[in-house]
Amino acid sequence: MSVFRYLTAGESHGPQLTAIIEGLPAGLTILADGINRDLGRRQQGYGRGGRMKIETDTVEILSGVRWGETLGSPLTLVVKNRDWENWGAKMSSLPEDRDDSIAVTRPRPGHADLTGALKYGHTDVRNVLERSSARETAARVAVGSVAKQLLEEFGIRVGGFVTGIGGVLSVVPSDLSFEELWQTAAESELFCCERSTDEPMKKAIDEARAAGDTLGGVVEVQVTGCPPGLGSYTHWDRKLDARLAMALMSIQAIKGVEVGLGFGAASLPGSRVHDEIFRDPARPASGSMSSYYRGSNNAGGIEGGMSNGEAIMVRAAMKPIPTLYKPLRSVDMKTHELFEAAVERSDACAVPAALVVAEAVVAIEIAAAFLEKFGGDSLGEIRRNFQGYCQQVSHA
Repeated sequence: MSVFRYLTAGESHGPQLTAIIEGLPAGLTILADGINRDLGRRQQGYGRGGRMKIETDTVEILSGVRWGETLGSPLTLVVKNRDWENWGAKMSSLPEDRDDSIAVTRPRPGHADLTGALKYGHTDVRNVLERSSARETAARVAVGSVAKQLLEEFGIRVGGFVTGIGGVLSVVPSDLSFEELWQTAAESELFCCERSTDEPMKKAIDEARAAGDTLGGVVEVQVTGCPPGLGSYTHWDRKLDARLAMALMSIQAIKGVEVGLGFGAASLPGSRVHDEIFRDPARPASGSMSSYYRGSNNAGGIEGGMSNGEAIMVRAAMKPIPTLYKPLRSVDMKTHELFEAAVERSDACAVPAALVVAEAVVAIEIAAAFLEKFGGDSLGEIRRNFQGYCQQVSHA
């Protein structure tokens, strides 16, 4: 058994994005169709820009799978950049293709451009923006889809929806299951589970686009079927909520994360925040892992850095995309003169896409924690470990 981890590589306008996953057990069915569905979802959503009309993301599985099943060796995933054909010389690895006349010297406010150039000593900020681009998230969505396929083997599902765009909020229906909410969101151009907010959100996006501006929003991700005990209270870096927060904050443009009530808990008394614990001995017989349950889920399924058996609920706030078609002012790094910032092709709103990326990184962290708890070299070994734990918990 090895630790579940992954690495991504590639530039926005390079030939491809690559991800290598280590730590998957042997015997897990991995289908490209499932990965491609999530890659397709990432490209959807009202407010996307011209790049999505060029790319049609699909995955190639280059190693680690034979006849549809993992071998236990590293898994290599590749997503080709179709736009590479227009950038071959500009992004070439060959020294003879160097052309300093095309250097980008005007860093864009809100991007990694200026700080990245200062950090690495670049005089051409294209060397920064190509990797810092959110295009990189296509590779993470592919990895997250693999993680979802692993988790689904054990009845764990990851989904979510958009809860707000540009100040227009979507009220989540309280009478529907998460599965029903996910299905409703899948039928919305904005991935909202309350369809009456679609048109007001579209109007806000259209108005922002017409003004050369952009909008951000909030996404929520849920994990159902998660057993109690993933993560740990014994070390700060093994706490599940901390790991999820780091994963979500690593997504481009995410500036805030909440678990459960999140910031709302700070303004309430403890009697209205903490979830009371109950026990029903009949629950295991009806399919529940444990006889214990909470009367509410303000903790968002995580207590003491561990999953508690309730649905995990996390939210992430996305700032407006900083590339504006009515650009902000910046300073040219070569001439030191004040200019309007350079404009790269961009979206007016990418919040629905951010939801898909958020689902992916949450699935990755849950899968990693799951394998730490139940890991083995084969799917059968993990299943035995998991079933033994389920029996232990059900008799507590």
